[in-house]
Amino acid sequence: MIGKIWKFIFDSKGAPDKSSELLTLKDRLAAFKNLPRFFRLIWKTSPGLTFANMLLRIIQAVLPFGMLLTGKLIIDQVVFLTRAGNETQSHTHLWTLVVIEFCLVITMTAFTRTVLLIDNLLGELLANKTSMLLMSHAATLDLDQFEDAVFYDKLERARQQTTGRSVLLSQVFSQVQDFITIGFLAGGLVVFNPWLIFVLLISIIPSFLGESYFNTKNYNLLRSQTEGRRQLEYIRLMGSSDESAKEIRVFDLSRFFIQRFKNISTSFYRATRNLGIRRAILGTLLSLPGSVGYYVAFVFIIQGVLAGTLTIGGLTFMIGSIRQLGVLSQNVIKRVSLVSQGALYLRDYFDFFQIKSKMKVNPQARPFPRPIQQGFTFENVGFKYLHSNRWANRNLNFTLNAGEKLALVGENGAGKTTLVKLLVRLYEPTEGRILLDGHDLREYDLADLRAEIGIIFQDFLRYQMTATENIAMGNISQKDNKALIVHSANQSLANTIIERLPNSYDQVLGRKFSGGVELSGGEWQKIALARAYMRDAQLMVLDEPTAALDARSEYEVFQRFSELTKDKTAMLISHRFSTVRMANRILVLEKGQILEIGSHEELLEKGGRYAELFQLQAMGYR
Repeated sequence: MIGKIWKFIFDSKGAPDKSSELLTLKDRLAAFKNLPRFFRLIWKTSPGLTFANMLLRIIQAVLPFGMLLTGKLIIDQVVFLTRAGNETQSHTHLWTLVVIEFCLVITMTAFTRTVLLIDNLLGELLANKTSMLLMSHAATLDLDQFEDAVFYDKLERARQQTTGRSVLLSQVFSQVQDFITIGFLAGGLVVFNPWLIFVLLISIIPSFLGESYFNTKNYNLLRSQTEGRRQLEYIRLMGSSDESAKEIRVFDLSRFFIQRFKNISTSFYRATRNLGIRRAILGTLLSLPGSVGYYVAFVFIIQGVLAGTLTIGGLTFMIGSIRQLGVLSQNVIKRVSLVSQGALYLRDYFDFFQIKSKMKVNPQARPFPRPIQQGFTFENVGFKYLHSNRWANRNLNFTLNAGEKLALVGENGAGKTTLVKLLVRLYEPTEGRILLDGHDLREYDLADLRAEIGIIFQDFLRYQMTATENIAMGNISQKDNKALIVHSANQSLANTIIERLPNSYDQVLGRKFSGGVELSGGEWQKIALARAYMRDAQLMVLDEPTAALDARSEYEVFQRFSELTKDKTAMLISHRFSTVRMANRILVLEKGQILEIGSHEELLEKGGRYAELFQLQAMGYR
């Protein structure tokens, strides 16, 4: 039976954490290197609060020793006065000591509350700063990185650390405070008997090692569950979201999602429970040497009193010191575990900042041409997604001439949207290059390039904000330019929707917040289209912008679009050939490659794939 228990405590075979594969002793020690960087981050967050916190904690760390020492002096003075006779001795010194101890107690209480307040304030500032740093760095990374599951796990672990580091802040500062207090109390024990410190130190080592061991196991377990917990969050969202509510009910999917959530969460619970039980059993066993050590120290102290080498006041001082050392040592051991665990988690946060964009910033960036003279030329351009062996686009050779309207046609998965993302440098070509006026697109400043492009994707975001803010997202630097926002709404026909809303342009859209009004899919698309008109862009790109509009609304939108882009370069994607035929040329894609290119009339006369698709769609209207 004992053998089985021992095996259960130390053998994690079959558990999902795979700790031996995830973290080594070297990794655990290296994690503490994150703390100096963490301290610098705290200091940058608020130098004033950080300095005040450290100063108050240093003073607070000395107060317990001062209170014990004052208590010893009070007892010794009382014993002295009792033996000498109250009538012959002044009590002034005794009452002075009592007042001093009272002041120390009041100071300790005030400092404790002040430190707690500063911890809370500094913790909130730190959580805000780390979140903003995370968002800022994420905005510099490449789009294809966000489409990689490994990257997304790193992002999720880093995101989790933005809310939990305020606890680590308090733990680290408390640890330093307790070490200072332990130093003063240990000094008092050394004066009486230096061997007591050695005995107490040896007795707490087993407990420390046990906490360190299970701290690592716990970290590995949580780390291995990152993707699974993302699945849980996804299932939780799908099972209770307004976006999925219709299908959940129509297809009776509720039980399916609940069962899947139960299966995954139960496996996590069992792994956490097994680790917790092993930790509780071993922790109890390893705490026994500490208890033995403290009582050995008591024996030494009592013998000192019996031998007359220690006063009654000294007895209370030593007993109080040992008791506080016991409590502080246990706190330090537990907190070392938490701090080391926090240091490991900090690695997840700081490691995320080591991920860099593959798009190189050109310090000698060429100024963006205004106006564009020749256009965009694709030279043997090919692109593969990260960790994919399949080409999303291949052998792209064509020119989007300045002032030309080019339409992209092809079945779903033909590579149309990927081509657009290559054009606006959301992706870098895996092979080949894209030229703008004869120069590689990478020679131009990325911010300038995107500032000259107005683009609306088919999967545009529906911001749960006011109509004004929704439109301003197309050029956020002009968010206070009401005239431009109204003008953009007029161009996209969104004004006909907004003017009917209760609060007009100040109306919150969507139902996630109080007072919000939900729009139909077509109405949302007109709001999104207004974003494209928010900037005076030389290149306009519409990727399936009218999929949710009826035929009349789509015709009106594209007639307006054609007029507004008369002197501009434009690229559009649409499955409706009535829209596509407005373009100067049409590029037909199949399996990521160019199948044919030409005007509407030329492609019909050619009788190829475009003509086939056109006839198929035309038959649907007969």
